[in-house]
Amino acid sequence: MVEIESIPIGPYRIGPDHSPLVIAEAAVNHQGDFETAKRMVYIAHAMGAHIIKFQIHVLDNEMLRETPQSANFAEPLYVTLDKTNLSIDQHRELKRLCESLGILYLCTPFSRIGADMLEELGVAAYKTGSGELTNLPLIEHIGRKGKPMIVSTGMCTIEEVGETVALLRQLKTPFALTHCVSAYPTPYDRVNLGMIARYRELFSVPVGLSDHSRGIYTGIGAAALGACLIEKHFTLDRQQPGPDHPVSIEPDELSELVKGVDAVFRGRGAERQIFPEEREIVAWARESVVSEVAIPRGTVITPTMVWVKRPSPGPGAVAAKDLKKVIGKVAKTDIPKDSQIRWEQLNA
Repeated sequence: MVEIESIPIGPYRIGPDHSPLVIAEAAVNHQGDFETAKRMVYIAHAMGAHIIKFQIHVLDNEMLRETPQSANFAEPLYVTLDKTNLSIDQHRELKRLCESLGILYLCTPFSRIGADMLEELGVAAYKTGSGELTNLPLIEHIGRKGKPMIVSTGMCTIEEVGETVALLRQLKTPFALTHCVSAYPTPYDRVNLGMIARYRELFSVPVGLSDHSRGIYTGIGAAALGACLIEKHFTLDRQQPGPDHPVSIEPDELSELVKGVDAVFRGRGAERQIFPEEREIVAWARESVVSEVAIPRGTVITPTMVWVKRPSPGPGAVAAKDLKKVIGKVAKTDIPKDSQIRWEQLNA
């Protein structure tokens, strides 16, 4: 078993011995409307999410205007992000709101300036997107700030993940990885939940899932496989236009994800004993050896005279597993029909 050291993130710890954290990824699903962004904070908190995460874009510091777009964008990438970007003052107010409610605020930067703005804001940790995994200059810039990092790993090779891991280890930056497939939506046969264990074995760090498949199934499945955090895009209405809404979960689904992930985490043990909660069931659910007929004293017991039936054997009674030990014994007393047979009723 690989030893995984947990890392701190705000009031929580990320690691295999801690219940998985659920991140509601707001991204640009607020459409750039600040009131909607605040409402998302309130609802994510009410649904039990541990963290809500936004994005901050300083566009001319992170991309050229001619950057192409993927099929989930209706407009050029630069235009979409420009329309939906929130100001640093709005982020500051969102962070204050999160602190007042007790949900952790996180935000993904995509540039040096964005990371520096978040540092001034006093964020507890940094989450980097899959597109930045191979951006080693930015990873190093963020890593040198000394805050914990959550690093997504979509669109990459194992070798590229290894390069980023080596850099963060060199910087002594505490970090976790999230397995991710950057397809919107991710088909279930591309989710590859087995990568959670593979990353854990390869890199000995906490591993989570940043999930773009539909619904909450794979998130709950990831918790069963040891994921330490689950990130899902979150929306108030999946029918809204926008690049992420179709693969996002709505409030009721977020609530079920939080409950499901915690239930699965608590159910992951490998202990086998008779638990206290089972004992009253044991009293009726097990079987003992009983007489099928009246057995007079002095009779040699044959297979047709006895069988196994509920309830469980009381003190001195013969348990079902010992049926064969009864055959051939001699009854020392009269044994009525339909009664549990006790060892004291049989010769040695």
